[in-house]
Amino acid sequence: MKARTAKDSRTIMTDMVLPGETNPINNLFGGELLARMDRAAGISARRHSRRIVVTASVNHVAFNRAIPLGSVVTVDAKVSRAFKSSMEIYIDVWIEDRESGVKAKANEAIYTFVAVDETGRPVRVPDLIPETEEEIKRFDGALRRKQLSLLLAGKIKPNDATELKALFE
Repeated sequence: MKARTAKDSRTIMTDMVLPGETNPINNLFGGELLARMDRAAGISARRHSRRIVVTASVNHVAFNRAIPLGSVVTVDAKVSRAFKSSMEIYIDVWIEDRESGVKAKANEAIYTFVAVDETGRPVRVPDLIPETEEEIKRFDGALRRKQLSLLLAGKIKPNDATELKALFE
């Protein structure tokens, strides 16, 4: 199985915020943004694995900036690390100023997807080769995030969380 790069999985979805997608103060509903991010992340995971994929977890979501009615929103997703059958997908959300066209980061999220066969059983995915400085940083952080998640779920013991231990030594 040939390793792939993050750019091979990159998925960019751009859309406008419409009235039916907003809350009473005319900002995009958080759930609507979550759905957009899930779709982009799913496409990204599928591009990397070339398999059926399912959302395993939403590991992190930061709603840092409100997204007003009429905004142009871009969801940019790509695989940040591949494990045995799971993939971490890092998502950046940008909004574009209507008048100047300047883009600003509004939100970010980290999702985990698992590749499965037709019966729903996990299958192996290709490794990921990070290329840019940002991709390397996200790739390295993915192992720490995975170990923390496993530790909190009681699936590994603290001594087995080697990447986390290294942070405190």
